[in-house]
Parts: sequence; C-alpha cells; structure tokens
Amino acid sequence: MKVMKPIPTRDIPRGNAWLYEVKYDGYRCTLQWRKDSIQLRSKNHNDLSKQFPEIITACLQVQGQVESHLPLMLDGELVIINQPYQANFDWMQKRARMQAEASIQSASKERSACLMAFDILQEQGNALLSTPLEERKNILKTLLSHQLFKDKIMYVPSYSDPDQLWEKIFTHLGEGMIAKRKHSTYKQGKQHQDWYKIKNWRSISGFLTAYDGDNDYFQVGVYKNNHIISIGKCKHGLSQKDFSIVKQLFQTKGKLENKTYTLPPAICATIHSLDLYKQELREPAFQKILAHARPEEMTWKKLEFAQAMFPKEIDITNADKLFWEGLNYTKADLLLHIRQIAPYMLPFLQQRALTIIRAPDGVEGEHFFQKHLPSYAPPFMARQTHQGKEIITCETLKDLIWLTNHGTIEFHTPFQSLTARTPEEIVFDLDPPNRDRFDLAIHAALNMKHVFDELQLTSFVKTSGNKGLQIYIPIPSGSMTYKQTALFTEAIARTLENAFPALFTTERLKEKRKGRLYIDYVQHGKGKTIIAPYSPRKTAEATIAMPLYWEEITNDLSPKSFTIKNAVELVKQRGCPWRAYEAVKKSQNLTEILTFIGP
Repeated sequence: MKVMKPIPTRDIPRGNAWLYEVKYDGYRCTLQWRKDSIQLRSKNHNDLSKQFPEIITACLQVQGQVESHLPLMLDGELVIINQPYQANFDWMQKRARMQAEASIQSASKERSACLMAFDILQEQGNALLSTPLEERKNILKTLLSHQLFKDKIMYVPSYSDPDQLWEKIFTHLGEGMIAKRKHSTYKQGKQHQDWYKIKNWRSISGFLTAYDGDNDYFQVGVYKNNHIISIGKCKHGLSQKDFSIVKQLFQTKGKLENKTYTLPPAICATIHSLDLYKQELREPAFQKILAHARPEEMTWKKLEFAQAMFPKEIDITNADKLFWEGLNYTKADLLLHIRQIAPYMLPFLQQRALTIIRAPDGVEGEHFFQKHLPSYAPPFMARQTHQGKEIITCETLKDLIWLTNHGTIEFHTPFQSLTARTPEEIVFDLDPPNRDRFDLAIHAALNMKHVFDELQLTSFVKTSGNKGLQIYIPIPSGSMTYKQTALFTEAIARTLENAFPALFTTERLKEKRKGRLYIDYVQHGKGKTIIAPYSPRKTAEATIAMPLYWEEITNDLSPKSFTIKNAVELVKQRGCPWRAYEAVKKSQNLTEILTFIGP
C-alpha cells in the first residue's frame, strides 16, 4: 500500500479540528511485523531491514510481549536523532548507502537509528485505516508507552498549540511541523485535505554565477575570504516573467561553454532552503531577485547567520568585534556556537540561578561576574527574585542569545533548580596543576568511574573547558541533602587521595599540592556554581566545557580539542553524550550511596 503523504503549505492550519507533530528529516517507512517476519519498508516499497538491523533486533527482543498485537503495521520516520526535535540527515544518507554487513553493524552501534512512529495502520491483523486519527494515536501511544523498545521505536506525540510547538522546532533547528485533522481517516497518497507539512525554511542570499541551458538550473554562489564558492543550484520559485528576464541576461551577456552560460557576480537573489548539506543548499527555491543588492554583500558569514536562524527579537550588535585575537575569532563566531549548541545547552541552564562572566571587549579585555539581571534586560526575560534582587535565568533561546550578544562568554550553574532546596546532582571537579598534566585528570576520572560503577551509580563526564575534567552524578530532587552529598564527595576524594597519595590531593592551598591533581569536593555545596555543559570558556583557545562519552576518556584526550568552532559538528557526528541525563536523574538508584555514607 502507499503511505499517506502530507501536502506542502506555508500557512499552519488552525483550530480545534487539528493536532500538530514534529516533522523529522529521515526516511519515511512502515514497520510490517508478523509473527514470522519483520520488515522495514520505505515509501517506495524498498526493504530497509538490512541497512537498519537495530530496529529489527529491538523488535525480536520483545516479540513475546508484543505477540498479542500481531500482525502489526506502524507508520513513521526512520531517523538518527540529534535531539528530540531534530534528526541527522547526513548520517541517514550514509547509513542508507552502506552495503557491507560489518560496516552496517559498526555504524548501528556508533549512531543507532530510531523509528519515530506517528501512526498505526494495523493491529492484531485488523486494518485501522478507517479509524479516526486521534483514536489511532491513542492506540499507538498505549502500545509504545511501556518503553519496550527503549530508544529504537519511539512515539511521536501530538500538540494542540501549533505556536508552542513551532517555538520548540525553531529553537532546535528542526525540519518543520505536520498538521493533521484529528478525525481524519488514513488515505493513501495525497488525495486528501487532512495532512499538511510546514517546513522551517531558512532564507539566505547569494548571487547567480551560471545558467545551465540543459536543465534550467542557476548556480548560486557567495564570497568566502574574497573567493567565490558555490552553494548549489536553484531552479524553482521565480515567476515566469522573472525567470525569463534572468535567463535572457545570461544568454545575451554570459559566456557560453558546454551549454552553460556564466556571468561575473551581479544578479543577487534570496532563496529559501532547509539547510546546507555538504555545502549545497537542500530543497532550494527562489524567493525573489534582489535588483539593488550588491554581490560583495553576499558572504559566507551572512549565510552562516541566516542558516543559524537567530530570534528576530534580538538585534545582533558588533558581530565583527574581535573576541579571540590570537585566533581571529569574532563575536559572530561566539554567537554562532551558542545558537547552534543551544538545543543541547539550554536544558542544563533552565530553572537555574546563573552566574555569568561577561567580556564585552573579548577575552583579553575587561571581564566581570554577574548574578543579577540588569535593569535594561528586555521584557521577554523572566523576572525571578532572590533576596530582593532579580537573578539571571535562561529559559529560552531568546534569553541565551540576548546574554551572549551582551558579551557573556561563560555560564555557571548551581547544583539545584530554582524550586529545589536540595542538590539535584553531585559533581566532582578534577583540577590538575596545568594542562600538561591532564593525564592526572584522566587517571582520577577512570578510577572514580570504577567506584561509581561498584555503587551502581550512573555518572557523566565532561571537560572543564580549561585544564581538567568534571564528573556529574544526577540524583532525584529531594533525595539527598547538601550535608549528605558533602559526606559522599569527601569520602570519595579522600579514598582516591589515600590510594594514590603521590598523584592526588584534597589540599586547597595550591603551594602545598606539589604538582598533584586537586580533587575539589568542597566546590560542591549550596550557593556554589560550576561551568555549564557546552559553555564556552574565557581561554585563549576558545575552548568549551564539552560533555563526553566515558569511552572517550583515554590518554589521547586533550582539553584543547573542543572549541566554539568544532563542538557543534562533533555533537552532530556522535550525538550528545548527556542525552539521557534527565532520565537518569529521575531513576538513579541511591541505595548503595546512602549505605556508603551511613546514617
């Protein structure tokens, strides 16, 4: 059968008759599950089971619990998730091209695929195509609510407020939204008026450099370091009149070679696209020709800003100001890092009283700590009061970009949320004497990981962004007091110090540490703060506090490896190592730790 396809539109259908879902960027497919066979089928009926064996394996592992529902058919998007509102198109392309079984198995372990299921078409062999969508969604939600499939098959929830969902999609740089009539039945193809897709288009500007007489495509370029670089081809979107004018200009003024007419940069246009894939615009379409624009204004930096999609409420200022002189990094580079890392960073900032470090003139200029919201902060920033003064919080993308635009380089968080009176994480700061002894931090971290594993505690690790490592143990809210966590952190620190007295110390005075790594357990306390995950640091190398997988804690690791220039791409390549942080926080078993510290 053919799947039901959403119809493209620019306007969001509104009203009580509609529900809304995240649109993911992957491969549309159905999961066809019978007692004796399981298949992933693309919308073109290709068998994807071989390319994505982890989905099939996940089904086989729980077949006994699901057997009463079989035969079963789910409809969804096969994706590799970056974060809850965005999938990784690049990784999906790589996976789909793989043929060798060894490569497929390796890739499935490195970045596992997931079926984001949004519909159920058959259950117990009964077709549900005529069942209203809202009822189908409830059946699907019940089926997937027990987390049998962990992160291999996930339910796509629906929203009643499209604006609320669109804000999340915008913040997370998602592909778009699907609007569906609640009471619609499932109709194959596009012969309906019940499902619509609204894409999160970026609007970019460039100049046209060539026209291909064979296929009517125009080549689009921008300037990067005074050189013209191509960003892809575009054909659709212009009115017939505008298309004919531009085509005629190339044919009458351009240089012809192999049926392609070329011109120096002169004709500028705005184009909407989804993003850049391998430096080529995805799904580009012309918006309009810019008759009075100058080609030299069409730059790679402007393209990056357009692709990043900054909130329109923020007036970005002094973007060209040099912030890292030795690297020639500007405020724009900082803003681009913060905007793109925001989906991963914001969860660790929300509902926390922040301490920020501002350096409005760059890392070599004057800097200062700030805990209180300035009087000139915009109305959209939340006003939260503590001891009679308004504190700084960062709840939304707009908050984060506004703070960065005002020179904030470092974001520090306490160990509890605004509404909590007790810690919600236990943190160890491993501080070697200098970066040359980063090996001490690695040695200490791996030994501590062994202890935490013995205590059945799930721990997370990140670089400090300077010279050390930091280990987090998330704990349920209200489960331990600061007195209890202090007993635990001191006990662990002194245990490590006693085991390796020549390497580690709890001595607070630097002159008495004698080249040993300092295990800072005192820093974990009420009113104290620590650098937030993914936050930049005020270092000469523009490093960040980078969350890591434990498997990455090896002797090859360097604290200088993660910067505002490469962090986003690294997260997209390998996923966020702290993705499960909140889930672990809710379920962390503290039986062993409470026994360890005693009554």
